[in-house]
Parts: sequence; C-alpha cells; structure tokens
Amino acid sequence: MPKFLKNLLIFLLMIAIGVIATIIIKKNKKVLVHEESQMKARPVDVLTVKKQPFTSEVVVYGNVEPAIVLQGKAEVSGKVSYTHPELKKGGSIAKGEVVIRIDADDYQVSLKQTKADLLSTKAQRKQLEQEQSSTRRSLKLAEANLSLGQQELQRVKGIWDKHLIARSTLDAEEQKVIKLRQTIEDLRGKLATYSSRLNSAKANISRSQQQVKGKETTLGRTEIRMPFDARISAVNVEKGQFTTLGGTLFEAINTDGVEVKAEVPIRQMQALLSSLNGKAISLNAANFAKAISSLQLKAKLSLVGGSPEATWDARVVRFSESIDPIRRTLGITVAVDKPYDKVVIGKRPPLLKGMYVAVSLSSPAYDAIVIPRKAIHLGRAYLLDEKSQLTIQPVDIMLEQGEKVVVSKGLQEGDQVIINDLIPIIVGMPLVSSSKSEQPSSKGAK
Repeated sequence: MPKFLKNLLIFLLMIAIGVIATIIIKKNKKVLVHEESQMKARPVDVLTVKKQPFTSEVVVYGNVEPAIVLQGKAEVSGKVSYTHPELKKGGSIAKGEVVIRIDADDYQVSLKQTKADLLSTKAQRKQLEQEQSSTRRSLKLAEANLSLGQQELQRVKGIWDKHLIARSTLDAEEQKVIKLRQTIEDLRGKLATYSSRLNSAKANISRSQQQVKGKETTLGRTEIRMPFDARISAVNVEKGQFTTLGGTLFEAINTDGVEVKAEVPIRQMQALLSSLNGKAISLNAANFAKAISSLQLKAKLSLVGGSPEATWDARVVRFSESIDPIRRTLGITVAVDKPYDKVVIGKRPPLLKGMYVAVSLSSPAYDAIVIPRKAIHLGRAYLLDEKSQLTIQPVDIMLEQGEKVVVSKGLQEGDQVIINDLIPIIVGMPLVSSSKSEQPSSKGAK
C-alpha cells in the first residue's frame, strides 16, 4: 500500500476515535448545579457613638516677660547723695524702700523761703483785719460824736435865736459838726478799701500755700522709693553723679507678676472657642475685660525642657488688637501671679524674664460627638448597620484635635462606627464586631 494512503487511513481513524469519545463523554456528563456563594463576614472593631463632655485644648509657646517694668526717672535735677545697697543689676529691693536720694539742700532752702513768705502774708492779713476792726470802732465813735454835735448845734441855734450869744459861737459849733461829718466820710472811705485789700491778702496767702505745696512736692521728689517688690534689671547712675530732670536712673521689674504672649493660629483659636458657637458677646472698651472672663478659658504654663513639677496656673488677660497678616495668628497674653512663690530648687524655678514656656489653653467642657481621627476616611465614616453590613456616611468635622475629631453633622448617638481600616471597601459587605472599643477621652489632645 502506498505510504500516502496509509497516512490518510490513520488520520481518518483518529478522527473517528475522537468523535466516538466525544459522544460517550456527552452521554455520561452530569448536569451542573449552580450554588450561590457568600462573602465571608469580616471582623471589625466598632465604637458606639454617644455625646460626651469634651474640652478643647491648644498648646502654644512664648517667652516670659515682666507684667510691670518701672523706668525710674529723675523728677528733679541734682547730685545723687544716696543709692540703695541693692541698686545693681539682679538686685532685689522691697516695696517702700528708698532707692535713690538727690541732694535736697537747695530745695529745702527754697521751701523755707516760701514758708516765710506765707507767714509774712498771713501777718499782713491779720494786721489788715485788726485795722479794719479799729476803723469800724472809730466810725461808730465818730457817728456818736456827730449825733452829740448836731444836738449841741441845735441848742446853740436856739440861744442864738434869742440873741443871747454871739454869732461866732454858732459858727464855731457849725464848724465842729462839719469836721465830724468829714471824719465820718474819711473813715467810711478807708473802711471800704479794706475789702479789696483783704481779698488781695487772701489771694496772696492761697498762692503762697500752693507754692509751699509745690516746693514740698519737689522736695519729696528728691527721694525715690520703690512702689513694689522689685528686681533691678538696669542701673544708669552712681552715687555722687549729677542727674538732670527726666534722666533714667534705673529699671525695675515687678516680682508680683509676669506675662507670656503666645501666638495662637486662627484655626486653633476657632477650635478653642468652639464651645461658644452661636453665643453673642458685645465687645467695647468698657467691658472687654469682663468679656474675656466670660470665655472661661483656662491657662497653664510649663517650662519647656523642665521637670513635670515646673508648672504654674495662669489666667488669660487680653488678646492682641490685630491678626498677624503673615502667620495668621492671634496674640493671647496670659498672666501668672506670684511667680517667685513655691520655688523648689532643681525642680520648680521662679519664672524669670526670657524663660521659654509652653502655654496650655483649654475651653469649658461641652457635649459633643468625639471619635478617633483614624475612623474618618476622606470626610466619610464607615458604619456597621443593623444588618451587620457596611455603610458609608459623609460627615462634617467641626474640629480636629490630636488623634480625635469632633463631628458636627453626619453621626447620631447609637451609630456603630468602624475604627479600623477595611480593604477592599464594598458597601453592603458583611461584617462582624470583634470588640467594643472605649469612647475616646473627653479631654482634647495637645
């Protein structure tokens, strides 16, 4: 048989065998049954949402500055005759102690002269009053003499009418009455001048008294006393040195209080005041301090790099008048009273000028929905619904603080929030709660 035919027969045989095998397989094939597959429920950690007291807290930093700095200036000119032994940089001087005396001899002489002028003016006034009283008495006597003279004149006229006396006698009596009248007019004119003379004397006395008071004040200014407990930060004068009016003698820091000005970012400031959202406050110069107090902000200082005991209670005293246009921050000044009290060597130093401190500001507690930051995914929260399936809920974040966020919209009390990551994310996928996580702390993170 030719080779070509042999190969053809083998090929046809193989085709026949394949067809027979296909028929046998189709006859013996079982019918496929479709079974519905289910996704396996994944375990998740959930948090039951509920409102709780929450305190917003912000931590900022600043340097300690004295609350009051006194620039001791000379109010009179002269040579410095005395300086306090502690009048040196870093020295401490108690309230009421004399710091500097300026030679007062010239001022004492001037004061004595002014007092002598006052005494002289008072003596002049007293003399005028005595003269006025004497003139009044003289006027009364003159008026009485005039009355008697007029009576005598009438009697003499009666005798003259009877031609019993000479004309010269009548003329003499008339001259006496005229002189008495002239005396009375002179006395009245003199008495009228005393009123203006006394007023002038009173004005001179008042002027001299004011001069004495001014001289006494000037003399008192030769002695400079410390108005509060202070530490000296600068000294610009020495004993024996001449100082001029207005010259700076020293600089003193009040030890009764210090202040720290810290810059708070606007966003953090809004978070700090979130508990007051919707509250109306009227601000003006008269009630600004009261308005700040109504915010009920608490403040605490801690020394950066210091021990845990290096903390001080503080109070918010004022805000800056404007926003920093570059850093977008608002300045807040807090004050600490008695910064030198309760000093513990090596642990709690006094608050000194220039110290770098952390300022912790916190708001009053208010009820809010607080969840961990990790439970928020691009503005959405993953929830476990009543069917134990995954749902996705958009939420509005009022503020973010540390590892926590405060949700203002999107969640309600009782919602089951998933706090761990899920990959992949399929809405409706079955879930099972593996544990119940505790509600986050109500205090805001630093």
